[in-house]
Amino acid sequence: MNIVIKVNEETKQKMIEYYKDKVRDKKIPYAIFQAQEEDTVITLYESGKAMFQGTSADVDAAMWGTVQQNTKESQEEEKKKNAKYHNCSSVGSDEVGTGDYFGPIVVTAAYVKKEDVERLEKLGVGDSKKITDDKIKKITPELIKIVKYRSMIVTNKEYNEKYTKELNMNKIKAILHNKVLYQLINEEKPNIDYIVVDEFARENRYYEYLNGIPNIQRNITFMTKAEDKNLAVASASIISRYIFLKEFDKLSDSVHIPLPKGAGHDVDKIGEEIVEKYGEEKLQEIAKVNFKNTDRILHTLIY
Repeated sequence: MNIVIKVNEETKQKMIEYYKDKVRDKKIPYAIFQAQEEDTVITLYESGKAMFQGTSADVDAAMWGTVQQNTKESQEEEKKKNAKYHNCSSVGSDEVGTGDYFGPIVVTAAYVKKEDVERLEKLGVGDSKKITDDKIKKITPELIKIVKYRSMIVTNKEYNEKYTKELNMNKIKAILHNKVLYQLINEEKPNIDYIVVDEFARENRYYEYLNGIPNIQRNITFMTKAEDKNLAVASASIISRYIFLKEFDKLSDSVHIPLPKGAGHDVDKIGEEIVEKYGEEKLQEIAKVNFKNTDRILHTLIY
């Protein structure tokens, strides 16, 4: 699947920042960069055109919001369509930590009852990426009194042991989402209208990742930017972030160094400090070593 979209200068800069650690060495004429995000190859041209190629191209393109129509009528239609996923009883799942070099991956499934929607709105539940860490730490203790949830944590050591070309990040995410969804739904037996997952892969690809896995959760609604449309996904996002922050602080304390989030060049500097202090093997415990940061930290990549 190939999708080409046009992005403005602001979005172009955001894309450059987002994909900076996923850029390929291959040079494309008139391109600012070419990057790989799991199943999708992204090429951003100087003209502002962005090409997405791969099985999940439409999902990755939709992330930048440019594939949505901007007429007032289409926006109203989209709002009405999404309202049913907001004012309902639902189970949703979301993950945190997949883009961070340091820190674990946390996946959570949350169950929101329709009668609790107003309470969650007043609490300020929404997409965790749009909420400060301080606010997340403040509202989560109240949130978990309202919603039922199940979470899984994959430590860096576990991630490094499991990650292979065949068992890539998206497959790991699919397995984890399936586990928490299946566990929550079968233990709580909720009366729900929808099961919602923030779409990181096409539906058929998601289930391909689960081939050979027992106890597969079906009847899922996959949607992009689900944290903005469904409060169960938003709740799962916040709880995952809360757990991630707690685990991240523990990790920082263990090395006696404040660890930076993300996967930028500031991460590389701290990584070099950790290797100098504890040795290369320490990265296996606190970092996702398949990230390009590892090559830069160990000076095996020229940049």
